[in-house]
Amino acid sequence: MTKLSVNINKVATIRNARGGNNPDVVKTALDCERFGAQGITVHPRPDERHITYKDTIDLKPVLKTEFNIEGYPDDRFMELVERTMPAQATLVPDAPDAITSNAGWDTVNQYELLKPIVDKLKSFGVRVSIFVDPDVKMVEGAAKLGADRIELYTEPYATNYHTNREKAVAPYILAANVAKKLNLGLNAGHDLDLQNLKYLKQCIPNLDEVSIGHALVCDALYYGWENTIQMYLRELA
Repeated sequence: MTKLSVNINKVATIRNARGGNNPDVVKTALDCERFGAQGITVHPRPDERHITYKDTIDLKPVLKTEFNIEGYPDDRFMELVERTMPAQATLVPDAPDAITSNAGWDTVNQYELLKPIVDKLKSFGVRVSIFVDPDVKMVEGAAKLGADRIELYTEPYATNYHTNREKAVAPYILAANVAKKLNLGLNAGHDLDLQNLKYLKQCIPNLDEVSIGHALVCDALYYGWENTIQMYLRELA
């Protein structure tokens, strides 16, 4: 079964636009769990423009499903992971001023940077996932680093899905098959939605988890949280 982890960053974006605590990020996360989500994802950035470090700390003791913290592994990120001990830490190569994730790690040329980070996170007892493009060499590099999983960056798939979905998904199938051979768990995320999710799942049966934020939050504005989460779960069934 492919798990649905809901990225709640955009909920915090709406809250931060006015200050205060409306919408309540913690309550939203708990509601997502109650409505069937099997995980919660946050990506606290240094400028705290959406999810804050305090949000992350507040969420950990109340969540009952898997907690996934993603981000660039600077000192503050590493300290936050050590303090909260999430189920999973997803390493993303975002620059501090990046609007959103837009590329995966070069796990070959950045081996020396990533290896001690992966080792330290694993010493905490945290599952380590590395955000990568659907490139066989990057998948192999993640395995050499000792990662537990990879997360495939799916924006190119989503962008090209409506033009030629078979061509769009082809490199992801190849990357997924290599990950399976290397005993790497497999996650996916970025621009997945109700239109393109089912086909990805059908083509990649060994998909462990998808992390979905922007599209899911937008759909929840129209359909409501409970209905939206159930709709996404049906796409993954």
